[in-house]
Amino acid sequence: MQKLDLPRIVVAGTPTQMGEAHGRQLRNQIQDFVAMRLQAALVWGASVSPTPGAVTIAALIDAGRGCLHAYQTWDPDGFAEHAGIANGAGVGVDELYTAANMTDVRDVVVFGTGHPKNPHHGLRADAEGCSAVLVPAQLTRSGAAIAAQTWDLNPQDLDYVVAIHRQPVRGPQTWSVTCTGCLSLVGMNETGLAVGTTNVKTAGSRSGIGYMGILHKMLNSNGFAAAAQICTTAPRAAAHTYWLADRDHLAEWETTPTTAVRRDAGSAALLRTNHCLVAEHSAIEGEPPTASSLARLGRLGQRIAERTDHDLGTMQALFADRSDGVDSISRLAEDAQGTTTNSVVVCIPQQREIWACRGPADQGHWQQLAFATGE
Repeated sequence: MQKLDLPRIVVAGTPTQMGEAHGRQLRNQIQDFVAMRLQAALVWGASVSPTPGAVTIAALIDAGRGCLHAYQTWDPDGFAEHAGIANGAGVGVDELYTAANMTDVRDVVVFGTGHPKNPHHGLRADAEGCSAVLVPAQLTRSGAAIAAQTWDLNPQDLDYVVAIHRQPVRGPQTWSVTCTGCLSLVGMNETGLAVGTTNVKTAGSRSGIGYMGILHKMLNSNGFAAAAQICTTAPRAAAHTYWLADRDHLAEWETTPTTAVRRDAGSAALLRTNHCLVAEHSAIEGEPPTASSLARLGRLGQRIAERTDHDLGTMQALFADRSDGVDSISRLAEDAQGTTTNSVVVCIPQQREIWACRGPADQGHWQQLAFATGE
């Protein structure tokens, strides 16, 4: 089978210039992406909302508009880049923001008025998810820590996955594996600061900053401490987990819109899938832990514990694992679970290396995303 290629683009300049270049280069794909994402959100909303008909295109865009207004004040540079993408692609800024931050915006509509009671009556509750590991230096072959994850969501997203190399006039170069039209998702900057996320759901979603804006600002920050502060102090729209790594630190935060609980890797790896591990968060979780999330978390722990010489190859094998069938770490469209692994990213901050593929780990063509030198 031919391996899936990972498209790459380069953008440079001011935030507006980088955004417009992104939008122009991927104009047709971005227009298609926005339409696809909004339709996918409608399907999801119809299956989970306790109020029939509550999730409409108008309701989603209205919620997205409120979040975008908050984002404009919180990160003017990030907003300028987002607006540049929309202008370059010929799409509305509100519509693009809503599509890009779909998981948060739809949570504002569905989970923003209290704790839902058994809301899932259509799609499987495990129809999305990601698996992440933060492996400390003592468990790696090279003695350098590894941060890695899958990004799993709509099977349709696979057609829009792209690696973007940003070369800003101010701030570090960045690589991010994201979707067309979107700001940063999982990535690393030229100093070796790496970021990523998995989705969780809790009550209390509100008009606030979407997860991609938070990741984007973290990735563009001047170090671990600054990025950690961005993560914990942002007026977040919805629940997520965020991980952060550099040559000396591995940490993650399980967040709701108003709280953030930190875990640091010591001698053991940090493992994460798509359910809350903090008791206070579990009590307001928007859905019970799914079979997939529980199975993937257990399998991550088993595979990581099997050896102390982890490297790029063991990460690739880990994320290709199919030991648990449809509940496996590697998620395939043919499982008919409503999700697939759309990309996999492996970061080695000490060596400033970021490797990635589009699609499942054993179906994508792995590429090293190199930073420009001598500039």
